[in-house]
Amino acid sequence: MSALKSREAILFGAILALTTVIATRFPGFVTPTNLVSVFTDTSPLMILAMGQMVVILTRCIDLSVAANLALTGMVCAMINVAMPGLPMVVILVVALILGAALGAINGILVWKLSIPPIVVTLGTMTIFRGIIFLLTEGKWINAHEMSPHFTGFPRNEILGMPVLGWIGIIVALIMMVVMARSTMGRAIYAVGGNPHAAVYTGIDVGKTQFYAFVISGTLAGLTGYLWVARYSVAYVDIAGGFELDVVAACVIGGVSIAGGAGTVFGTLLGALFLGVVKNALPVVDISPFWQLAISGAAIIVAVAFNAKSGRSKGRVILKSAEHAQ
Repeated sequence: MSALKSREAILFGAILALTTVIATRFPGFVTPTNLVSVFTDTSPLMILAMGQMVVILTRCIDLSVAANLALTGMVCAMINVAMPGLPMVVILVVALILGAALGAINGILVWKLSIPPIVVTLGTMTIFRGIIFLLTEGKWINAHEMSPHFTGFPRNEILGMPVLGWIGIIVALIMMVVMARSTMGRAIYAVGGNPHAAVYTGIDVGKTQFYAFVISGTLAGLTGYLWVARYSVAYVDIAGGFELDVVAACVIGGVSIAGGAGTVFGTLLGALFLGVVKNALPVVDISPFWQLAISGAAIIVAVAFNAKSGRSKGRVILKSAEHAQ
């Protein structure tokens, strides 16, 4: 755990250093209004990353989160077009339930059929995108077709910050409690840390992984509505490739790709790091398309760092064993 805390401290320092460097050239970047804007822009990534974190902690991976987001967002938009007077509570419940159902499909395939998670989620990623095309025949739903209360909800400001940002904070607080205080959270860490030992303590590894996928799907569904409403558009390829950023946020934040190690706070810092980079690139005249390259490079560096830490820990254990002899 101390290694995770040091990683979080380094990452927090890197975010501050990056922000400071940008501020020396463009002071407007660190104004309260712009920082709130950066945080709000990053909130969808934060919410998705927290769901992905839970899945990775159980030694799985969910590559279908962006496709889940797109399908759920499209369904919510279609419901709004058909019934514009429907209360927002109903739309949010639909988003959560549909997202959870799509996540459950992944979980059942991994749990009951023992198919590797990367294969399952690559398949469902394509299937979910295909379903969007079948539902819409490739047509877009644009802002003028959506009702004002549908698109306005995540943009409404409370104490100077849009609802989207507040939802990100609420989800983070809930996830911190779940991971640190609940039986489910402890089971997730146990399954990722040592699945064989977890079985002997009475934990059902497959069922725990199933619940992890459901959590990831639920948060992806919530993000689907928020994304479509905020940008006022829904189409087949919405959030295409976003799953790379989601995995990058987790790995950069210290979540071990081998499972069992990682924190909600570290994941949030990983997402914020990518959010600052994304918002800073246009300011310093660098194409936003470089973000994909930066995300990929960050994943490689973070995984290498994790592997090195694991080897160092292994050497310390071996030396302790030698001294004990």
